Amino acid sequence: MASLDGLSGVYLVRHGETEWSLAGRHTGRSDVPLTLIGEAQATGLREYLSGIEFSWVASSPLKRAVDTCKLAGFNAPEPVDDLMEWDYGNYEGMTLSQIHQSRPDWDLWIDGVPGGEGVADVGKRADRVLQLIRGKQGNVLLFSHGHFLRVLAARWLALDVSGGRLFALQPAAVSVLGFEHGNPVISIWDMAIDSLSGHG
Repeated sequence: MASLDGLSGVYLVRHGETEWSLAGRHTGRSDVPLTLIGEAQATGLREYLSGIEFSWVASSPLKRAVDTCKLAGFNAPEPVDDLMEWDYGNYEGMTLSQIHQSRPDWDLWIDGVPGGEGVADVGKRADRVLQLIRGKQGNVLLFSHGHFLRVLAARWLALDVSGGRLFALQPAAVSVLGFEHGNPVISIWDMAIDSLSGHG
């Protein structure tokens, strides 16, 4: 993996399972804890991640991300507010089917959220995170949330925020943003913990 200005790879981890993620409820700023399965998923990341040297570890300050980080073996992540999940505003805690009852044509990636963040707002946060990590050396590790990490991947590739719809991401999955011949690429995406053995 070729580096650019000292940065080698950006490892992304979505937090483990919560009751709301399991139910498909939009979980933005609510501090919903991990389930027992989510805790096991996070702990299962430890062996894989411990084999990689990271110059910087950061996390969304929300409990489900911080707990995933600590259970994965990183006890002192730097809290970064910009790594928080999309603010779902009026749709916090609702499922897509519930939202579509009143707004059948609603699309997060186009419309944003009433009372929450617009598409451009989340894109600006992702761009700030990318600006921050481009000043780092070696590998960095970020613990965050599903929709935000999808936006981050899209912006890494210089896609519009709406490009995040192309990157499905399950709880506790590991992804890696890297380089090929100096160009930003997706090196690994949505790697589940049950496939981590044997990958270093």
